[in-house]
Amino acid sequence: MLASFLIGLAAGARALTPFAAVSDAAAKGTLPANNGAPSWLGHPLVSAGTKALAAGELWGDKFNSAPDRIVPAGLLARLITGGIAGAALAPRNRALAGGVLGVTAAIVAAYVTFDLRMAALKRYGQTPTGLVEDALTVAAARAVVGGARR
Repeated sequence: MLASFLIGLAAGARALTPFAAVSDAAAKGTLPANNGAPSWLGHPLVSAGTKALAAGELWGDKFNSAPDRIVPAGLLARLITGGIAGAALAPRNRALAGGVLGVTAAIVAAYVTFDLRMAALKRYGQTPTGLVEDALTVAAARAVVGGARR
């Protein structure tokens, strides 16, 4: 269940990166056995689509016009992807609890990472802070998904 919480934290920073990592693992068959992932999550088209959307999110975040992650649409995206990713990393019989952990962590982390980003942005600018946040989020999502299969 720790993985469900941790993937939710990553979803707070980037809605689609953790979702893409979980979908990719599902497509490769490397999620933990007896996981709570919905069957469609591992479909090759879903995996490719989530990766493309995640790449777009990483790219678009560097623009000054990018919406804040704490606007309703941003929070809704984190709620959905954090919940699905959290459920996917939980045992099947605890998928609902894993989803709730993922959602809760994503919403809390959205506000925390937003505040941290705004503070860093004032000193270092949009693109450098975004690149650092991207690297941390991608690394965290990969580590959580990779650790969950052990």
